[in-house]
Amino acid sequence: MSWIWNPDGDAPKPPTEDNMTQDPSDPTRKVTKKAANQPFLAHKQYKEKQEQEHLAWLERNREREEKLARGEEVGPAEEDPTAEQEVGFLGLLKFIVYLILIIVIAGKFFTGSFLWEYEGKWARLKTYWPEQNGRLFSETYLATFDGRDPAKPLYLAIDGDVFDVSSGSRTYGPGGPYHHMVGVDAARSFGTGCFATHRTHDLRGLTDDELRGVQHWKKFFAEHKTYYKVGKVLHHPIDPTSPIPAHCDAKKEQKGHPTTGNSNPMSHSKGNSEVPIREEL
Repeated sequence: MSWIWNPDGDAPKPPTEDNMTQDPSDPTRKVTKKAANQPFLAHKQYKEKQEQEHLAWLERNREREEKLARGEEVGPAEEDPTAEQEVGFLGLLKFIVYLILIIVIAGKFFTGSFLWEYEGKWARLKTYWPEQNGRLFSETYLATFDGRDPAKPLYLAIDGDVFDVSSGSRTYGPGGPYHHMVGVDAARSFGTGCFATHRTHDLRGLTDDELRGVQHWKKFFAEHKTYYKVGKVLHHPIDPTSPIPAHCDAKKEQKGHPTTGNSNPMSHSKGNSEVPIREEL
């Protein structure tokens, strides 16, 4: 009930001399050592220490100059320990490294993955240190990577380049809709869409649009986030006198019309027991 007799509360006690210190910004006044003033007081102490170190450095330099004047041997000149250091290239490099470490650790903390659950091609070392030429496959050896041996990866070739498509095992593995495309270089079918009859690397007679279709899909596999190139396949020479594979669409073959209407070569004609399927970039 004391508040009834003293509604204004107790008068604040004046600070004692032990709880006072000189104001860093004004030498004519003093301030208390309360928590709010501690950063300013700490800065004052830091500046005083810097000044003392600088004066000591000046004294050492003066003594060195006197020794030089007397012809005495002295060591190399000492740099001012209080001089501000420029960041420079090394400092910038350290900052970048620390920033990357912070991002990586934060990814592990928030997502459980150091790479923030990114699993694309840029997360694989093979993207940065690819083999110079990769492996060289014969057609017979390439055929062993068609999924029949579960211990081997799934390899697909297009226009001489071999790609590992094991990450798409549901698509290219046994029972998958594109299983017939692995273990062979079926470059021609990528341009014509005739996957039942054009499972060959023979590109003779293709139109410009069909050739662009082959290059489109070759780029698709090369830039895919989970597929990657593993080598090249060594093909048997094509006999120039051998007949060009017949098109699965007789009308298009007779007209010599580009397959512009089939911009997605992976959409197959039902007449060749093919299934219309699409795989996106």
